[in-house]
Amino acid sequence: MARVFLCVLDSVGCGGAPDATRYRDEGANTLLHIAEACADGRAEDGRSGPLRVPNLDALGLGAAITLASGKVAPGLSASPAGRWGAAQEVSAGKDTQSGHWELAGVPVTRDWHYFPRTIPAFPADLMAELISRSGIPGTLANCHASGTEVIDQFGFEHIATGRPIVYTSADSVLQIAAHEIHFGLDRLLDLCRTAAGIFHPLNVGRIIARPFVGEAPGDFTRTANRKDFAIAPPDGTICDRVVVAGGAVHAVGKIGDIFAYKSITDVSKGKDDMALFDHVLAWCDRAAPGDLVFANFIEFDSLWGHRRNVSGYARALEIFDARLPELIGRLREGDLLIITADHGNDPTWTGTDHTRERVPVLVTGPGIAPQALGICAFTDIAGMVAMHLDLRPVPCAQSTIFGPD
Repeated sequence: MARVFLCVLDSVGCGGAPDATRYRDEGANTLLHIAEACADGRAEDGRSGPLRVPNLDALGLGAAITLASGKVAPGLSASPAGRWGAAQEVSAGKDTQSGHWELAGVPVTRDWHYFPRTIPAFPADLMAELISRSGIPGTLANCHASGTEVIDQFGFEHIATGRPIVYTSADSVLQIAAHEIHFGLDRLLDLCRTAAGIFHPLNVGRIIARPFVGEAPGDFTRTANRKDFAIAPPDGTICDRVVVAGGAVHAVGKIGDIFAYKSITDVSKGKDDMALFDHVLAWCDRAAPGDLVFANFIEFDSLWGHRRNVSGYARALEIFDARLPELIGRLREGDLLIITADHGNDPTWTGTDHTRERVPVLVTGPGIAPQALGICAFTDIAGMVAMHLDLRPVPCAQSTIFGPD
C-alpha cells in the first residue's frame, strides 16, 4: 500500500553549502536568518514575534539547520520525531530546474547557459530571429529584472506598443511577460514556443510565459496562467521509474513544467500555495498504491525570497506549518511524506538571486521512527522514494546535453 508524497518548499534552504563561496553565497542561510530576524523583532509586517513553526521543528527542521550550518536557529530546538537530515547539491547551479532534477535522481553535470548582466542581455541575432518569426513589433526590457518590478516599469508601454517584455534572472531562463487581455494569452504561449525553439539549443533551461493583467503601474498583477517551456530531463528520473513500474506521478504546482511533462500523469495547479496544499490533501484520498505525489510550493521563492521580504517569508512558513497536521493526519499506513527544498533564497542576502545552500530533509509517515540521516545527497531523495515504492532502475539513454563532458 506504499505511496510517497514529496513536497518541495521552493528555496527553503538551511545554509552550509561547502561550495557557497563559488557562488558568492558564503554565509547565506535562509531559515537561520529568518528565525534570527523574527527573534530580534525585525520581521513584524503581518506577523509578530519569534518564528513559529512547531510542526516542522518537531520533524527536525531546527536540527537540520544546525546539522547543515553549525548554527542554532532561535526557537527551533525540538527533538526530531521523524527522520531528518540535510541534503547537498552537486549540480552546477542553484536554480529550480537543477535542484528538482537532482532531487529526482539526475544531477545536471554540465552548466546551463546564463545570460550576462548587461543591457541588452540577449544576443541581438537571436532576438531579431524571435521578432521576425513571431511577427511582434519588437521587445521591451531585454535585461535582468525582478518579474513584478519589470511589469510595473514596462507594462504601460507594452500595452501601448504591443511589444512584449523580455527579461531574465540568475537562473537559465528567458521570461516573456505580456498582458493576458491586450496581448492575449494564446499569443503569448505561441511566442514562448517560438522562443523555446530558438533558445533551447543554447542550453537555456526554460522559457517562461508570464501573463499579467491590470491597466496601470501599481495595478499590474501576474496571473496563475504562467507556463514554463523547459528542456526535458534525461531518462532515469524518479518520475520515469514510477511510471515504468505502473504507478502514477501526480504533479502539483509547477512540477509538470520543470520536467517538461515527461512521465507526469496529471497536473494540479492553483492560484497560490494554499490552493496547492489543498490539492495535495485531495491526493491523500485519491492516489493509488505505487503513486508519487510530487508538489512544489513556489511562493516562498517567488513572492518573498526574490523580493527580500523577511516578514513575508516568515509568515508563509508559519502558514504552511499551521496546515501541516492536516497532511500528516491524512497519511495512510504505508505512506511516506518527504519535505525538502531545491536551493536557498535568503531574504536577508544581497541582490535578488537564489543562494547556494544545503536544504532540510524531513521524513515522516505512520510507523516512521526518529532517525538522523546526516548530510546526504539530493539524489538520495529519489533513492528514498525508490526504496519505499520498491522501484527498479530505468535504463538511461545518453543525454547529449547533460551527459559527461
